[in-house]
This record gives sequence, structure tokens and C-alpha cells, in this order.
Amino acid sequence: MKSKFTAAMLALFLGGLGIHRFYLAQNKLGLLYLLFFWTFIPAFIALIDFFIFIFMSEGNFNYKYNLKTGF
Repeated sequence: MKSKFTAAMLALFLGGLGIHRFYLAQNKLGLLYLLFFWTFIPAFIALIDFFIFIFMSEGNFNYKYNLKTGF
């Protein structure tokens, strides 16, 4: 089960590399972050992701990242 706090901290500290996306099993998006990390655009987007995770309700986070089925 993925933790909202862990996802937020990964987005804040390692988000420019897309580590939080790999943690959330969004590997394609994580690779995009990793490919373009040198432009600092992924770092800016990861900062926005951090605030989204912080203000997202626990229930909404669980529904979106823990209860999803599929590939």
C-alpha cells in the first residue's frame, strides 16, 4: 500500500528525477521525468505534485493510487 506522505516527500526531494512517479507505479511518466531532468521542468512539475499530494485527501489518494486495478 502506497503512502501519501512518502509520495509527497519523494516528490519534494527526488521529484526532478521522477522517483515519486516510479513509487506510484507510473513508470512511463517516471521515465519522462528522468529523460528531461536536465531541463528542470520535471523539478517544477514535481513541486506542484508535492502540493497536490499534501492537499489531497487520504481517501482520494487511496482511491487514485492504491485501489486502482489494471495495468
